[in-house]
Amino acid sequence: MTQPRLLLIDDEPALAEFLATAAEDSGFEPVITGHDQAFREAFLAEEPDMVALDLGMPGMDGVELIRFLAEQDYAAPVLIVSGFDRRVLESAFRLGEALGLKMAGPVEKPVRFEVLQDMLSRLKATL
Repeated sequence: MTQPRLLLIDDEPALAEFLATAAEDSGFEPVITGHDQAFREAFLAEEPDMVALDLGMPGMDGVELIRFLAEQDYAAPVLIVSGFDRRVLESAFRLGEALGLKMAGPVEKPVRFEVLQDMLSRLKATL
């Protein structure tokens, strides 16, 4: 059986790598992108089994990506991992739910590896 693909976006390479490692350990095949255009292209080229996104990145807003996923009628889990204030995370989460997305998290940075791994494993079980 092939591993489910996790498409992730984070503009900080070290954090993207950290997320990717947790994803691999949880049985995913991670696909790392660092900006919204690359994320959109990777998404459209092959729809992932799950998405993990950072809300705060230069030149774009994670909320735009939440809207993009909703426009694609994306039905798989969307995990928010961000260093933003909890209220911002929760409002983005609620927006995603209101748009019909299957939201997961939100996970606040800095996140412990075990916590991330546990959440990814639980989400993988729902795929």
